[in-house]
Amino acid sequence: MYYKSRIKIPSLPFYITFVKSLILKWLLLVIFLVVAPAVFGDSREIPSDRNKIQLSFAPLVAKVAPAVVNIYTRTKVRQRQATPLFDDPFFRRFFNDFGLDFDRPRTRQHNSLGSGVIIEENGLLVTNKHVIEGADSIKVVLIDRREFDASVIFVDEKTDIAFLKINSNKNLFPYLKLKNSDDLKVGDLVLAIGNPFGVGQTVTSGIISGLARTIGGRAHYKSFIQTDAAINPGNSGGALVSIDGFLAGVNTAIYSKSGGSLGIGFAVPSNMIKALMKGIETGSFARPWFGVAVQTITADLANSMDMQQPVGVLVTAVHKSSEAFKEGIKVGDVVLSINSHKINNPQDLNYRIATIGVGEAVSVGILKKGKFKNIKMKVLLPPEIPLRNVKELTGRHPLAGASVANLSPAIALQNNLDPFLNGVVVINVQKRSHSAKFGFKKNDIIIGINRVKVFMVDDLINATKMRPEIWRVAITRNGRSHNLVVRNR
Repeated sequence: MYYKSRIKIPSLPFYITFVKSLILKWLLLVIFLVVAPAVFGDSREIPSDRNKIQLSFAPLVAKVAPAVVNIYTRTKVRQRQATPLFDDPFFRRFFNDFGLDFDRPRTRQHNSLGSGVIIEENGLLVTNKHVIEGADSIKVVLIDRREFDASVIFVDEKTDIAFLKINSNKNLFPYLKLKNSDDLKVGDLVLAIGNPFGVGQTVTSGIISGLARTIGGRAHYKSFIQTDAAINPGNSGGALVSIDGFLAGVNTAIYSKSGGSLGIGFAVPSNMIKALMKGIETGSFARPWFGVAVQTITADLANSMDMQQPVGVLVTAVHKSSEAFKEGIKVGDVVLSINSHKINNPQDLNYRIATIGVGEAVSVGILKKGKFKNIKMKVLLPPEIPLRNVKELTGRHPLAGASVANLSPAIALQNNLDPFLNGVVVINVQKRSHSAKFGFKKNDIIIGINRVKVFMVDDLINATKMRPEIWRVAITRNGRSHNLVVRNR
C-alpha cells in the first residue's frame, strides 16, 4: 500500500530567491567588517612586523634618564658620652691615665642618599631639602658614573625644595626642561626616575592619579601631583617625567605604612619649581600675599548659602592692609577661581598665589551675594606694618637673651604664623640664656607682663625695666595661651 506524500518540493523560483537573499546578507556582512572600522574610528590592524609589537618606553628613558642624578651626602654627627659616669672628675682622671681624652669631641660620619634632576645645562639641579639637610659634603653621580661635588645655592623650607650647583667648569650637562604642570590631566602616563634604596637608577611607570593633593609632611605649600608610579625611599628629589619628555614634578613623598611603595606617591608640580627659580639669584623667594583667610566649602555650608554644589573657598577674614581689601573682597564672599583655575580648598588658593610673580595682575572669580564677579587685582608682598623694630632683650628678667620684633604680615608669613595676629613675637632665643632656661621658644607671642598688655616692642622693653617680686609673663604658643611665673631673686 502506498501513501501519497504531503511534503511540497519548493519550486525553482524559491531557490533563486533564497540564494539571492543569502548572497545579500554575506555582502552586507563583508561591507560592515570593512567599512565600519573606518566609520567608527577603529584603526586597529594586525602588526606587520616585530617593531610594531615591541612598544616600549626605552626611547623616552634614553632621552631623559641622563638628567636624573644620584645624590650622596655626608654629615658629621657629634657623639655623646657613652655613660654619665665619664662626666665625673674621678673617673675622667682614672681613664685619662690610660690615654683616653674625654675633652676631645667625638664625631661619627652619617651617609645618606637621594636623587636630583638637572634643569639647566650649566649644572643647576633641583632636589628635596630633606635630601641635603645638614650635609657637610654633597656628591652628585651621573648615569655615566661621573662624579662631581655640588654646592647648595638656594633652599626653600616651605616647599621642601633645594637647588644645587654642580662644581664643574663644564657647561654641557644633560638636563630636563620644565613642563607646564597645569596641562597635566588625571590619567596621563608618567615615569618616575630615581635611586630607590641605593640600588641604582630605577625607572617605574604609572599614571597621574590625582592633582592638587593635600598631604601632611614637611612642606607648608601642599598641592601635590599624585601618581601610582612606584616611589620608594631614595627616590626623593627624583624626576616625575611626562610622556613627552618634560619634567612634570619632583618626587617628594609617599604614603606608606611599611616604608615601601603602595602606589601612592606625591611630587611637587613643575610650576612651583619654576616659580622658586626666581629666588636663586637673591637667595630668597618673594612670595606674594593675597591677604585673606579662607575655609573649604562643605556640603552643609553650600546648602546654607543656596549654592548648587560645594565649590570654592569661603572668605572668613580680610586683612585691611591687603590688596584684596582694597578691591572690595569681603567676609562671606566665595573665591571660585584664580586665573580661571578652580579653587577647591585653602591649599589650592595658597599654591595658585605662590606661583604668581610679585606685582603681576591676577583674575579672581568670586561669588558675592549669590552673583558671580570677576576682580582684577595685583598680588604684592605682605606689608611690614608695623616696622619690625628687632631688639635683643638684656637685663635681669625671664626674657633676657631673647630677640623680639613687632608682628606684621611680613614677619608672620616668614615664620609660618597667622598674618592676622598682632603683638610682639620672639624671633630668636640664645642658648644658655635666661629666656632659654625658662623655656621661651621662637615664634612665642608675648601678650603681657605682670598684667600689663604688650602691643609693641617698646611696651615690652618698658615692662622689663620693672623690678617685681614675681614675674608673670603671658604668651601665646601654637594658638594656646600659657603663663610663666618666676620669683625675682
